[in-house]
Amino acid sequence: MLDPQLLRTDIETVARELSRRGIDFDIKHYNELETKRKSLQIKTQELQNERNSRSKAIGQAKAKGEDIQPLLAQVQNLGDELKQAETELSKIQNTLTEILEATPNILDSSVPDGKNEDDNQEISRWGELPEFDFEPKDHVDLGEPLGMDFELGAKIASARFVVLQGQLASLQRAIIQFMLDTHINEHGYAETYVPFLANADSLKGTGQLPKFEEDLFKVENDPTFYLIPTAEVPVTNIVRDTIVDADNMPLKFVCHTPCFRSEAGAYGRDVRGMIRQHQFEKVELVQITSAENSEQAHEELTAHAENILQKLNLPYRKVLLCAGDTGFSSSKTYDLEVWLPGQQKYREISSCSNFRDFQARRLKARWRNPATGKPELVHTLNGSGLAAGRTLIAVLENYQNVDGSITVPEVLRPYLGNTEIIR
Repeated sequence: MLDPQLLRTDIETVARELSRRGIDFDIKHYNELETKRKSLQIKTQELQNERNSRSKAIGQAKAKGEDIQPLLAQVQNLGDELKQAETELSKIQNTLTEILEATPNILDSSVPDGKNEDDNQEISRWGELPEFDFEPKDHVDLGEPLGMDFELGAKIASARFVVLQGQLASLQRAIIQFMLDTHINEHGYAETYVPFLANADSLKGTGQLPKFEEDLFKVENDPTFYLIPTAEVPVTNIVRDTIVDADNMPLKFVCHTPCFRSEAGAYGRDVRGMIRQHQFEKVELVQITSAENSEQAHEELTAHAENILQKLNLPYRKVLLCAGDTGFSSSKTYDLEVWLPGQQKYREISSCSNFRDFQARRLKARWRNPATGKPELVHTLNGSGLAAGRTLIAVLENYQNVDGSITVPEVLRPYLGNTEIIR
């Protein structure tokens, strides 16, 4: 959530920055609400002071044996007026909060202008694209003979679910274990296990609620719970309502979870295969750091996700998302897009975002700055390190052989009993 003080002192700049996202922020309406809020706040304070003064006078009059009924009537009237003013103030404050909760983060100055993914800025490419002396297949044609079953997933649940069996299930498990081991042992993250259900406060804290409720799966018989759309939600909420000790900064978490998304806004997109599923696996990286270190942490976290792709020898490119494609809570996002020979294009496999203090303000997540001794809002960052299902897809397509078999990447072989080929 944006700092309300920023809108009170420099609303024109906020509106100008939000226009980069294509948002027309209603300055006049917000200022009218702010004027009412200030007026009601002053009125409320004055009525409180007046009531306290009259109450004190009642005590003095009573001690003197004077008639206090007129004073009691005055205090009663003041109480009724105060209650009405407090109710009106609460309504105005709630309206202002609703506006803030629906307003996205301010973009970093380095984020390029643009409307959609076509305007994203390519930063770099890594790896050589594989060359085949045959027509490469996509992951569906490769996977189905090896144990990738979409019909069974639909029978058990619905479309956009898959069952993996045999060596494919083992390969995905190996990918996940390899990613966890790398992030823990080489990149210094602490492994974390979290609930796969989250309450509304947790989802509000990271920005999924209230704006993106249609993208979530809510538990019908207990609507206080939602299935998590990403481990970002429960892991970042570890620091909700907390003041982190400076000696523990930065906090670095890695967490493997299933993720559940309704894909409400993706109707008709990627209907073939595992690219866009209602349930998928992900290894998530989360960092909690200070304002002065968050930019460096963003570059570091992104490099950690890139390292996984490099160890797997998967060609990819790194892009900086433009203003119109950057997520609601993010100030700046890098996407890593892996090469898929079956589609002959790069596809997203990780998004690495710096939220600055946007989530922390909702979460009331702070740290104590030793220089001042005072609590300050933390900065939160997260990124996929990586999406396991899409990594599986990339391995299948980039390591395919003419007979439909898959060569296992060297770094994964120890996790599969040194298996070299999956047939």
